[in-house]
Amino acid sequence: MPLIQLNNLNTGYNYMRKIITALFAVVLFAGLTIGMHSYQEKPAQAMEKTEDQTADAAGDAAEQNATLETTETGIDMSMKLEPGSRVAVVSKKVNGDFWELIKKGMEQALSDVNDAYGYEKDDKITMTFEGASDELDVETQINTLDAVISENPAVLCLSASDMDSCQAQMEAARENGIPVAIFDSNVVNTDLVGAYRASDNRKIGQIAAEKMVEVLPDGGKIAVFGIQEKTQTAKDRVESFVETISEYDGYEIVEVIYEDQVEDFKGAIQGTLEENPDLSGVFCENADSTSAYLEVTQKSENSLPIMIGVDGTKQQIEAIKEGKEYGSVSQNPYAIGYQTMLAALAMASETECNVEQTVLLEPKWLDAGNVENPDSAAYIYN
Repeated sequence: MPLIQLNNLNTGYNYMRKIITALFAVVLFAGLTIGMHSYQEKPAQAMEKTEDQTADAAGDAAEQNATLETTETGIDMSMKLEPGSRVAVVSKKVNGDFWELIKKGMEQALSDVNDAYGYEKDDKITMTFEGASDELDVETQINTLDAVISENPAVLCLSASDMDSCQAQMEAARENGIPVAIFDSNVVNTDLVGAYRASDNRKIGQIAAEKMVEVLPDGGKIAVFGIQEKTQTAKDRVESFVETISEYDGYEIVEVIYEDQVEDFKGAIQGTLEENPDLSGVFCENADSTSAYLEVTQKSENSLPIMIGVDGTKQQIEAIKEGKEYGSVSQNPYAIGYQTMLAALAMASETECNVEQTVLLEPKWLDAGNVENPDSAAYIYN
């Protein structure tokens, strides 16, 4: 090849190399610029997602009373539970749809904990479930508490029949190092209580009053029937009902009657209806008072007042469907039992666990329009 051609080829080659190098630099700069832009945007988005996930996780953990590590069912795996230990439950009442579902919730929580910790046979954590057949029988509950505390359980779960009557037993439990979890019905001296799990009873009273105003917009006379005046649940529901209804004009509370304050509760209900023929509404603060009212009025041929109850027993659901009960503010007793047991076990742990002191579960309004809905199932005591 002639020398001039070789020189021209070298010159062309050097020229092309410079162009390619320049183009490569432009592309590289553009790529870095885009990359930096993406780098600045994506971490911010990722951080927002991480914060949301962290908040959600924290909320779930608090809701399940977890501290460090939990299973999918919310079992706190940081607890140090003594194998073969026993939980003593003293209920306000042992029979009835509501109490049976509370017991089932507690049993399921125990089963989940035993499974999570691999406890089998004699290592399983167990529970006893005791109480009176009638929630008015405060003496039986006190005697049961005395016996249970003397057996030194790992933890005590209590639903108080009388919010003032358990002081000595609560103090004895503390002196013996037995933590106490209260469910459904609290006590006056909450300093002796490690955890409280129940429905929001003041909200129950509020919802009942608002529904009464809704169905009786022109006002009217109203009677209130309850079972036990000294039970915290009844006190909260009735007080909240009366306070809420008093915010509206045209309503008069003519009677507030508790079974433990009269000799003949059904007779007192009948007397109230006869003495107030123009009665517009009735609020029954729990399943037992609702049941008593339904029995009194089942054969009545007179026009009856609007009745709103509390709870979701089979009898009440039938009454709602038949139009005898306008509606009811119901609870989730299974969830109360489950959450109570988780809190109790956390307090019984040999390692310190973060147990939220008070958790109130949301009640639900039931009427003919929603009792068949799937989201009402947990509030119907089947």
